[in-house]
Amino acid sequence: MALFDFNNKGNKKPSSSKGPKFGFNLMWMYVIIAAFLLSVYYFDNNTLEKKLDTIDQFEDLVKTGGVEKITIYRNNKEAEAQLSKSATQQVFSAQELQAAPDAEGKVEVKFGDTQSFEKKIETWKQEGWFKGSVSYADASDYSHIFWTFGPIILLVALWFFMFRRMGRDGGGGGVFSVGKSKAQIFDKDSENKVTFKDVAGLNEAKTEIEEIVEFLKNPARYTDLGGKIPKGALLVGPPGTGKTMLAKAVAGEANVPFFSMSGSDFVEMFVGVGASRVRDLFRQAKEKAPCIVFIDEIDAVGRARGKNANMGSNDERENTLNQLLTEMDGFGSNSGVIILAATNRADILDKALLRAGRFDRQIYVDLPDLNDRVAIFNVHLRNKKIVEGLDVDLLARQTPGFSGADIANVCNEAALIAARNNKKAIDKQDFIDAVDRIIGGLEKKSKVLTNSEKKAIAIHEAGHATISWHLQYANPLIKVTIVPRGKALGAAWYLPEERQIVPAQAILDEICATLGGRAAEELFLGNISTGAANDLEKVTKQAYAMVVYYGMSADIPNISYYDSTGQAYGFSKPYSEERAKKIDDEVSRIIAEQYARAKEILLAHADGHGKLADVLLTREVIFTADVEEIFGPRPWTSRTDEILASKTEDSAPTPPPFKDQPQIEG
Repeated sequence: MALFDFNNKGNKKPSSSKGPKFGFNLMWMYVIIAAFLLSVYYFDNNTLEKKLDTIDQFEDLVKTGGVEKITIYRNNKEAEAQLSKSATQQVFSAQELQAAPDAEGKVEVKFGDTQSFEKKIETWKQEGWFKGSVSYADASDYSHIFWTFGPIILLVALWFFMFRRMGRDGGGGGVFSVGKSKAQIFDKDSENKVTFKDVAGLNEAKTEIEEIVEFLKNPARYTDLGGKIPKGALLVGPPGTGKTMLAKAVAGEANVPFFSMSGSDFVEMFVGVGASRVRDLFRQAKEKAPCIVFIDEIDAVGRARGKNANMGSNDERENTLNQLLTEMDGFGSNSGVIILAATNRADILDKALLRAGRFDRQIYVDLPDLNDRVAIFNVHLRNKKIVEGLDVDLLARQTPGFSGADIANVCNEAALIAARNNKKAIDKQDFIDAVDRIIGGLEKKSKVLTNSEKKAIAIHEAGHATISWHLQYANPLIKVTIVPRGKALGAAWYLPEERQIVPAQAILDEICATLGGRAAEELFLGNISTGAANDLEKVTKQAYAMVVYYGMSADIPNISYYDSTGQAYGFSKPYSEERAKKIDDEVSRIIAEQYARAKEILLAHADGHGKLADVLLTREVIFTADVEEIFGPRPWTSRTDEILASKTEDSAPTPPPFKDQPQIEG
């Protein structure tokens, strides 16, 4: 179709031929075979043939007057007689005649000597038995050839077709290319070129990776001083943070060929195919050097060896990994081939893959902070029709813990909501609705709730809002609703503070605010319900993290049983049964103290809580301004406001169990 594009890119000339050009197509073979089978079926249905054993049987048919024409085949001494309808009904059975009622009958017989057979024909004419014509011909054995070799040809064609289809998955060149690399190649002339301008945020990661770009542009700057560029860089981070886009931006900035391949593309059911594809990939990379080889989700083949011996059998994945390790050590340091890989599970990779000389450095691509989210929103809003003066800082504040892919989804969802409401531009409310839709799910206004259930939900959600408003480290409130959304009957949106270090009192305040719903039910309804199941699960995990991970317990201080690698403890606990009981007691004490604290705060602000619950029952949705009108302004300044005011760019990873994420209490 466009075969000349690969060698004549940009210089296409119109074809001088006026008529259409035809090339060989495998479908032609199928058409020929189908036509042959149809022709055989057609002739078989219009002719009934039978071979006679002796000349006497043939002569008996002649004597009855049933032979209309005789054809003599001299080369194989065979005669064929065309029968009349009456003779045909006499010679062939009723079943044969029923299958082909309009077919003409023919009989064949072998004779010894041609002259003797011709004399018999003269005798039959003199006696008046035969009045037809006699013709001579040479018999052809084509039909026997077709019947002999036709099935074989059909089987060969079927075998070729099946293996051709299998070969497409192995590289597109037939069964013999199953071991070829399936990497996609993007060169400097590619239309969809990605540069660092298209990658918002990730300032630290871009700064670290710019050295690779500079080496590919000007390698002499490093080699003249005896420097060696790292052979490989491993991009590590949560899903959706832009690892793949960052690798493409490196190739786009350096203007070099870019080989993109997934780790699962090396895995195949055939033994040895994965290693063969690794060899072919690096062979192509060396031919196009300087270039970049990018392997996405490398943990598919780079998992640590020896963890699962598979009963001692040959492990194809380990063979592929061994070949990958060999190839990464096989080419020279300054050959111009840079290996980039991405994964969000660096802890399970084989140690040999991470040693110096292979993946020399690990570049951590973290979730974007506040300033990075502002930049990411600006990138994704470039092609969107938005209202003038849209507060992008507010959108960034309301999406803590969102990755770049999540923010792209928010922008797209906001555009869909605006189009659904027949708007000409996307406004602030569309983005707020998009965030609510992604975090909490669709509103289910059709779900039937009784008045008592609505009252219980309102009191529960008002308890969360009241306590979080009066605690210094509790997350600031955004919105509270008693409209069912997703799996929750009610929900409260909070804006988690993006803290770099989390003090113990902040965790205690979060536990207290989370228990506010259950405490409000007990105080103002006189009974508790199952609506606090999600809250109890959350506070239990937080309390255990305080004791087991962060050493914040008074009775078990400065001890952490947290394993960041996930490999040290296996299935055994790193503490005794006595220590386990002590941990359980500490967790129970922390939760009980914060539950009592939550009830004290609710009793102290019972009037405000009641007003808040009444507003919820009436309007079903309340916002920060409504809570501020009842309780007055919060005396504590939000750290997020301080960041926006100062525009600082300090960032550090938050401790694992408490990385800031959008939260819904329900």
